[in-house]
Amino acid sequence: MLAGGRVADLRRDAWGHGVLAVAQAVTAAGADSVLVDARGEVDALRLEGIDGVTAGEPDIDATLLYGLPDATGMLVTRPVMRLTGRVLSTKRLRTGDAVSYGYTYRAAVDTTVALVTGGYAQGVVRSLGNRARVEIDGVDRPIVGRVAMDVCVVDLEGGDVRTGAEVTYFGGGGSVTAGLARWAEITGMRPAELVTVAGAHAVRGWEA
Repeated sequence: MLAGGRVADLRRDAWGHGVLAVAQAVTAAGADSVLVDARGEVDALRLEGIDGVTAGEPDIDATLLYGLPDATGMLVTRPVMRLTGRVLSTKRLRTGDAVSYGYTYRAAVDTTVALVTGGYAQGVVRSLGNRARVEIDGVDRPIVGRVAMDVCVVDLEGGDVRTGAEVTYFGGGGSVTAGLARWAEITGMRPAELVTVAGAHAVRGWEA
């Protein structure tokens, strides 16, 4: 493992991302054992040939393990998590038109907005409305208006996108690779807290 260490911290359901799947990944990468919360998890891991423990201290840096920004907001390694959604629809707005609850955003000029999947139920914290950006088709765009339970609105700023286009909130290799650092700045939450919320509530998937 990068920077040494043999024991990975997979407590709290591997920060919301599933003990078994993450344990398989980290042991394949060189970890000797994983620290988990309960004896039942140790027994389940043993069936997969993985050494789990419930005591002791992990010595693999969790910031490196999960590809999170460090205390200064810098990425030391490539992110290993990416939060995505999809474009549900687009709509033209005229100058002065408002979107979402409470009308906290009104279009300053004629524009097009996209309704995209991903809201506070999936870990897109409500305070990100009008302050954070997402990536669509390689271009970063602002979230506008209040974040709803399962969706939010993105200003395409004169552009257009197809229905079904992928939306990246953070991670990946594009303009929002280090988006978690900005989320932490906006919300006052630590990157570890933000990915735990997203991991616990969003649909999990794996990609090469």
